[in-house]
Amino acid sequence: MKAPSYLLDTDVLSHLIRNPQGAAAQHIARAGEDSICTSVIVAAELRFGAKKLGSIKLTRRIDALLAVLNVLDLESPADEHYASIRRDLERKGTLIGPNDLLIAAQARTLGLTVVTGNEREFKSVRALDVENWLV
Repeated sequence: MKAPSYLLDTDVLSHLIRNPQGAAAQHIARAGEDSICTSVIVAAELRFGAKKLGSIKLTRRIDALLAVLNVLDLESPADEHYASIRRDLERKGTLIGPNDLLIAAQARTLGLTVVTGNEREFKSVRALDVENWLV
């Protein structure tokens, strides 16, 4: 099994759940399933969304998706990247959401490309590769 290259963000996985044959699925097929992963932070965001909606059907779909995905734990030295990224963004006055900041730090630590429809936030992070598979 090869190491993953792409970390899928919440909006991409949400799109995949809603649209299993859509743009995200087509990109995954081209990239190869073992080249993708997600973050435990993304998993938490997905699970929160299902709990907030109170949807058993959505919870089951999320469970099924996360069962087949490589879900990465947040580990050091992501904390060092977090501190560096946050300092840089504060200096530029371009803060991003706290979960996106953690996802960016994790991806940058591991040399992964963040796959998201939320390019604006992630592209403000220096030395982070970002792709949009939803367009």
